[in-house]
Amino acid sequence: MSQAFHADSSELVTKEVLSWELFGTASRELARTVADSDFAPEIIIAVARGGLVPAGALAYALGLKLADAINVEFYTDVHETLPDPVLLAPMLDTESISGKRLLVVDDVADSGRTLALVLDLLREQGADARSAVLYAKSRSVVAPDFVWRRTDEWIVFPWSAEPPVTAQAG
Repeated sequence: MSQAFHADSSELVTKEVLSWELFGTASRELARTVADSDFAPEIIIAVARGGLVPAGALAYALGLKLADAINVEFYTDVHETLPDPVLLAPMLDTESISGKRLLVVDDVADSGRTLALVLDLLREQGADARSAVLYAKSRSVVAPDFVWRRTDEWIVFPWSAEPPVTAQAG
């Protein structure tokens, strides 16, 4: 089990900062966009780790009890990625999603490659998969179905703004 790396963005002059309070507003507004659409998801799929908190908020806001997660690694630091997104174990139970309406949730569609990987995988399993993100960037290879805000800045999310909590020496 590896320690999750904290991406320190303190050196960046311009960045988008999402507070916990604004996240509450964002998640409700994003849920409203989904609810007002012609798509009624049956299951929320979080793209872990960044999509876990937004997916939970959307599941509650939309009244959905079925949720799962898919683990993907791509970003290793601020503006640093692996060559390609990689699926990590444990894997999603893909057999149970065939024919289901899924809402795939992530924090940001940056390059869009992670979202593309997940959507392709779920659609190959026979699911009707749509995507929802808090932020979308103009360079994304995927146009998410539901977006709260668009930016091309680095985004500081409230759940990753501080370094991980570790045991205190003593």
